[in-house]
Amino acid sequence: MAETTTIRISRDTHTRVTRLAAERHETIDETVSSAIRALRQDAMARDLAADLNDEETAWLDAETG
Repeated sequence: MAETTTIRISRDTHTRVTRLAAERHETIDETVSSAIRALRQDAMARDLAADLNDEETAWLDAETG
């Protein structure tokens, strides 16, 4: 088993993550890890969907020659 630590969360959050883990047939650790990954992916998607700034546009428009 991996090294572990304790984090403080509300009882409500604990209940919700425990229920979600059970529904997914996962451990709480696996469910929290999946949630963290999904949040990171969401942040990356927002970054990719954002308009380019002037510097990025200039870089893309630059001559390669």
